[in-house]
Amino acid sequence: MSIVTPRPTVASSESAHLDVVVLHARDAEAATAGGADRLLLGADPEDGYHSPEPATVSAVVRETDLPVYVVLRVPEEPFHRLVDRGARFLELGARGLAYGFLDRDLEIDRDACSEMCTELGGVPWLFHGFDEALDPEHAWRDVRGLPGLESVISAGSTRGLGHGADELIARVDSDPRVAELVLAGGGLTPELVPWLVRAGVRRFAIGSAARTGASWTRASVDVDRVRSWRMLLDDALSRALGIPTD
Repeated sequence: MSIVTPRPTVASSESAHLDVVVLHARDAEAATAGGADRLLLGADPEDGYHSPEPATVSAVVRETDLPVYVVLRVPEEPFHRLVDRGARFLELGARGLAYGFLDRDLEIDRDACSEMCTELGGVPWLFHGFDEALDPEHAWRDVRGLPGLESVISAGSTRGLGHGADELIARVDSDPRVAELVLAGGGLTPELVPWLVRAGVRRFAIGSAARTGASWTRASVDVDRVRSWRMLLDDALSRALGIPTD
């Protein structure tokens, strides 16, 4: 088995990057048409996200030309089985994965994260579950230098950006490396975007906000909603950089 290592998707200081969470191929089609930069594919979003079925990965990858990153999380599954599952997702065309490991003290398990990346050929990955770490200061220190790590999904709080945005903004303001790593997601609202952008955040992820009525169960991703988020991010960045928007 050979795994091709793709180049990470990176947002520069002069571009805003939009990830959209998708659950199936219909979501992928709408998110792509709406202007997403990347798709985050998972299952059971209301239960903390789990890995999707391989058939779903295959269908989503066939539906879009965008990079697809797949959640690698199955409760109680042994590590070697997770490795096999991740390898299967990559064989099906995933460009990266979303996973993360904490130890018994709820600190970043650097050894497990590094081993997973090594076992999967160094493919880029997003740290998923970061906000569950007990001490954010230690956690942000410990993720630095992890092999293959492209971004850290964080809302600044386990309760979402509505509660954690101030903490995240303060951390980004005080540490440029956090600004380079953070992918702001988890309850993102339009009102928070200008503040996060001005602080230096350039990567954003939306989930239920891309769906009519913000419903995971009664609606698929809506192309117009994604497009409105695309325009919002681009406008906020232009204003933060002093670029005329008219």
